[in-house]
Amino acid sequence: MSKTAILELDGKKYEFPVYVGTENEVAIDIEKLRGATGAITIDPGYKNTGSCNSEITFLDGEEGILRYRGYSIEELADKSNFLEVSYLLVFGQLPTAKQLEQFENDIRKYTLVNEEMKTILEGFPKTAHPMGVLSSLTSALTAFNPKPVNVDNEKELYDAVCKTMGKFMVIATWTYRRRMGYPLNYYDNTKGYVENFMRLMFEIPTEPYKMDNKVVAALDKLFILHADHEQNCSTSTVRIVGSSHAGLFASISAGVSALWGPLHGGANQAVLEMLQEIHDNGGDVDKYVLKAKDKEDPFRLMGFGHRVYKNFDPRATIIKKAADDVLTAMGVDDPLLDIAKKLEKVALEDEYFKARSLYPNVDFYSGIIYRAMGIPVEMYTVLFAIGRLPGWIAQWKEMRLNKEPIGRPRQVYMGENLRAFVPVEKR
Repeated sequence: MSKTAILELDGKKYEFPVYVGTENEVAIDIEKLRGATGAITIDPGYKNTGSCNSEITFLDGEEGILRYRGYSIEELADKSNFLEVSYLLVFGQLPTAKQLEQFENDIRKYTLVNEEMKTILEGFPKTAHPMGVLSSLTSALTAFNPKPVNVDNEKELYDAVCKTMGKFMVIATWTYRRRMGYPLNYYDNTKGYVENFMRLMFEIPTEPYKMDNKVVAALDKLFILHADHEQNCSTSTVRIVGSSHAGLFASISAGVSALWGPLHGGANQAVLEMLQEIHDNGGDVDKYVLKAKDKEDPFRLMGFGHRVYKNFDPRATIIKKAADDVLTAMGVDDPLLDIAKKLEKVALEDEYFKARSLYPNVDFYSGIIYRAMGIPVEMYTVLFAIGRLPGWIAQWKEMRLNKEPIGRPRQVYMGENLRAFVPVEKR
């Protein structure tokens, strides 16, 4: 027997259907609330509002669970690779060996970016933040691919996915090359997707570029861990922009802009800025721990705790091991990383942090890895965007195929009542 929820308002009772998800998540369907009662709900930040049904990602913050299409993040990070996970997210199933090989080859077909994109890139000052440049370049791809994607045409949709995966990686690294004044690199179709990121970023014409396999493996894991995270700010942005039937590149561009914020994708950048502040002020970790505990002090430890995970971030457990591997492999001697290790030790042992579940999250460790790899801090969020790309594509695809209505939240108006206009000479 189906469940119902009863709402009583002004002495009248109204019944609304209740849905239960496959993981026993309970949702009250209020689609007809306004029509039946004349009232709406208000939920700033949408913390209690489900905007859609989705089959892509399951997240349980209380239990520290994250799964893509039913597969645990722990198993995927251990046994899979980024392109395989990307295929899983977008198309719903793990690919066969033949499908995975074809997927990678088809992405390679679209890695060449139109030369006119260089002109657009050169219009930005070198001081421009890479995320702003990336958002603009992603949007500009629409001009070179003006035909809208027919989501009901399976081949056309598949080609659009491959095209987005191929070109986004290249233009993302171009934002760094432009900033550094380096010549732009092109994708090498003889190498893997994550390997290409490293050489697109760091290879220079005057000498060969050598990659450390442990660094590539850690980066692959980071991309997997960031690949999707349910209805977060940037993903919700991609879906709501796409609900107007805006194209895939335009929707992804909007997601990049949403990810740019320091409360979202910019958190790992904020971690390194915090470590730098501690270092510049003498490196006294204990002093800053006391500041973090003081409610009257505005200082906050960045990279600890999570809005959704109330216990621990399962991604952080995985990436902590990768961080240790990278630091060992590269033999990095960095005072900021020493401060990070001390902060981590305090957070894992101090009762204040343990009682409040303020454990290091994925942003804390990813920032450490990126710094050890020599990636400049302003590029951290760009790497987040590369990792999150397949999730954005999958969510956009699902929204369009489900024929979801255009997003249009309501509001509760709290402004002035009707007023008579007063001519300027009488004000």
